[in-house]
Amino acid sequence: MPATASPLKIGPHSVRPPVVLAPMAGITNAPFRTLCRSFAEGGSFGGRAAQHGASGGKGLFVSEMITTRALVERNDKTMQLIRFDAAEQPRSIQLYGVDPATVGKAVRMIVEEDLADHIDLNFGCPVPKVTRKGGGSALPYKRNLLRAILREAVGGAGDLPVTMKMRKGIDDDHLTYLDAGRIAVEEGVTAVALHGRTTAQHYGGTADWDAIARLKEHVPEIPVLGNGDIWSADDALRMVRETGCDGVVVGRGCLGRPWLFADLVAAFEGRTGEYARPTLREVADVMVRHATLLGEWIGDESRGVIDFRKHVAWYLKGFAVGSEMRKRLAVTSGLEELRAGLDALDLDQPWPTGADGPRGRTSGNNRVVLPDGWLKDPYDCAGVAEDAELDTSGG
Repeated sequence: MPATASPLKIGPHSVRPPVVLAPMAGITNAPFRTLCRSFAEGGSFGGRAAQHGASGGKGLFVSEMITTRALVERNDKTMQLIRFDAAEQPRSIQLYGVDPATVGKAVRMIVEEDLADHIDLNFGCPVPKVTRKGGGSALPYKRNLLRAILREAVGGAGDLPVTMKMRKGIDDDHLTYLDAGRIAVEEGVTAVALHGRTTAQHYGGTADWDAIARLKEHVPEIPVLGNGDIWSADDALRMVRETGCDGVVVGRGCLGRPWLFADLVAAFEGRTGEYARPTLREVADVMVRHATLLGEWIGDESRGVIDFRKHVAWYLKGFAVGSEMRKRLAVTSGLEELRAGLDALDLDQPWPTGADGPRGRTSGNNRVVLPDGWLKDPYDCAGVAEDAELDTSGG
């Protein structure tokens, strides 16, 4: 039986199954979202991604993190990142910002220019270049600043739902997620997602699913989504059962595994025996399709294949591919070269046992870089630098 038959409600949008693609800088661009959506809607391993109707598909697929200052100033790269395929419904944008006024301007721009149907706010990024300026997962420690940003965002969004994603806190001595969840409810946020790690943990250790359960109990008024250590569809079902959360947010688990969304749909529809187990030949077809989509999106085949290089190791994890061949595939610069390298592999290899484990960044126990004096007062908004709004998107 599925863990839950209830759709996830994000304002007027009903998301079934209750599954969200986590925004990941440099990863969840339009080509990757297209692949994930295709599998969620029954797309095959071979051929082009399925075409979808205007009603949208199964799950919610969020853009890369967009910096509010870059959006307001119409940075060229940012304007490309917010372009959605006509089939993407609802269109979801994640914003990063630390200045309430700038966040408000960005939200109003999205509304006035009809750039999206849903806005998510990033308070979960642990990267030092973000936290050292008081942004990302450092920001919820300043309760009044968090409230001011949420008030500006919700006030400027009109009928568009605003959600937020956060971590447990800066470290185990400075947990903020319960306070932040309550502030979110009070300011009209539609739903909150919690990554069950602190900033100090980055992506190391084990996600604290008990914290997700505590947050759900603390803010029963709105949906709570769980994030962290979902490497398979069964992990997603287990998270919902163990925490009572209303949905899951999947990040690193889909790196090199866009078909995980087919598994998630099957799992939440009670078809747990129908998970994808592609051969290396089928994986290779997806890799070429992914690189092709990137080239079409960028407008240059070579740049698309170069951008795809970071995905190679994730796709090949678990398969018997020698180190020299892995290196060769990771430096390709054209589709023919990529295809030729893949064709040189033993493509009849079945899906390897244990290939669903951790991928992506796994470092932990990091020293958190914060603005001077950041932890002195959890309510004083002073200390946010003027340059905290990065001039380019990502993080």
